[in-house]
Amino acid sequence: MLYSKIEGEGKPLVILHGFLGMSDNWKTLGTQYAQEGFQVHMLDLRNHGRSFHSEQFDYEVMVQDVLAYCEANNLISINILGHSMGGKIAMLYATTYPEKVEKLIVADIGPKFYPQHHQAILEGLNAVDFSQKPTRTEVEETLAKYITDFGTRQFLMKSLYWKEPGQLAFRFNLDVFNKSMEQIGTALPENAIFEKSTLFLRGANSNYILEEDFSTIKHHFPTAEIITIKNAGHWLHAENPEDFYQATISFLK
Repeated sequence: MLYSKIEGEGKPLVILHGFLGMSDNWKTLGTQYAQEGFQVHMLDLRNHGRSFHSEQFDYEVMVQDVLAYCEANNLISINILGHSMGGKIAMLYATTYPEKVEKLIVADIGPKFYPQHHQAILEGLNAVDFSQKPTRTEVEETLAKYITDFGTRQFLMKSLYWKEPGQLAFRFNLDVFNKSMEQIGTALPENAIFEKSTLFLRGANSNYILEEDFSTIKHHFPTAEIITIKNAGHWLHAENPEDFYQATISFLK
């Protein structure tokens, strides 16, 4: 069963983080949604955060994880919000089980195929030698040689934890990611359609959703509304949380 943080009471809102993320990334926004009358379920996806590790890692099995979680928690009909990889899972979940989803929110990812583009991040993560018992500062210094963006490094450092006294480790399953990276870019199946209320959000400074992608989005999600969040890149919920929250809560309400 997937690990989750649950906050609030009311209509279920399931939140799925992106690749290398975890439920903690959504703590602040999750609290805000809970204050508006939602029961917020922030999940750690398989091979991430405090959830189980598995050699199987693709969108089909991750959709089944979400289904098993919803059934175990008696969530009959949900609103679902996913960022990046989590957005791909949310899209596949909604198109596979449309009767179980009321509203769908997808943050800065489209249904199309994405070529591999995490090489520098994976190189940096693989360069950390935990057998040398590095400190947090030393881990960040290693990552900095490969990942110039401070925000990305801080995001990755959130998954660092003390496995035992004096021994740091990453919570995510790096070995499986090294083997399964091509799975992350997979396109939504051509015949996958969800006709209920859908909101796509894209960062103004991000190139994940381009204007030429709008027709593909509308093919899969005929009622989709597409909103651009200003002053934000791919991490739009972290870079402009105020506008992100306003756009999502007005859609959910």
